[in-house]
Amino acid sequence: MEPISHFFYSDRLKLQFWDYGQDGKPALVLVHGGLDHARNWDWVARALREHYHVYALDLRGHGNSAWAPGAMYSLIEHVLDLSALLDIINEFPIRLIGHSLGGMIVLNYSGVFPERVRKAVSIEGLGAPERSKVHGPVSEQMRYWIESVRKVEKRQTKTYPNLSAAVARMKEANPHLSDEVARHLTLHGTNWDADGSLVWKFDNYARVFPPYGHRVEDSVELYSRITCPALFFWGLESFFPVPETDPRKTAIRNARLVTVPSAGHWVHHDQLDVFLRETAAFLKD
Repeated sequence: MEPISHFFYSDRLKLQFWDYGQDGKPALVLVHGGLDHARNWDWVARALREHYHVYALDLRGHGNSAWAPGAMYSLIEHVLDLSALLDIINEFPIRLIGHSLGGMIVLNYSGVFPERVRKAVSIEGLGAPERSKVHGPVSEQMRYWIESVRKVEKRQTKTYPNLSAAVARMKEANPHLSDEVARHLTLHGTNWDADGSLVWKFDNYARVFPPYGHRVEDSVELYSRITCPALFFWGLESFFPVPETDPRKTAIRNARLVTVPSAGHWVHHDQLDVFLRETAAFLKD
């Protein structure tokens, strides 16, 4: 059964969320990563809806949600949007799952509103690696952001002549994907242009990391406020290093890390059975 599309407003933007149903069951909200969309959760949602009322959010500038011209697509703006959706669902404390950027959003919300979160799952969503440029001096961060925005302003939108070409690009980004999964993600992640070509739905400006909101010290303080149990997943073939000793992870008092062989950054696609087994057990009270 297909999920039902709904829209809501946050910060004057019209944003979409998908409702996978199961009224009367505990709420579970899924938050996708950067340059992605909510329908990447379909396989996870279909399994977990057996025990939960599942919702999935299209972040601002992604999927079918509105773009935000002039905004930074900062972490706090995404947390604001999640907060608006959760107030609509109005079931606290709530269970949250996020991937990559979505994992960061989930953890930030859990630190800002610790009393409102029952369980938090983060798939490779802790924050930019400690050696990333976003952790440099403020002057360098600001210059890097300005130069990045100017580059995006000059960037031509990439189009694909047909669906097969777009699917091939999807598989290039994640070689673990099967043809079926890659096609599904591409169909829900693209729009057709007037000439019959395809273009990704996300706003290109969402590629740029804003110059604020990434300090490790700030994240440590925020994550130390998280009171709910937290579960981390990390693919052993990911381009991000496993955060065994990352101070942001150790700041969370009740956190467990699951490392997954034969998986990259998208653990919930690359090793779905492992992810579902561990997550289902964790989410139970």
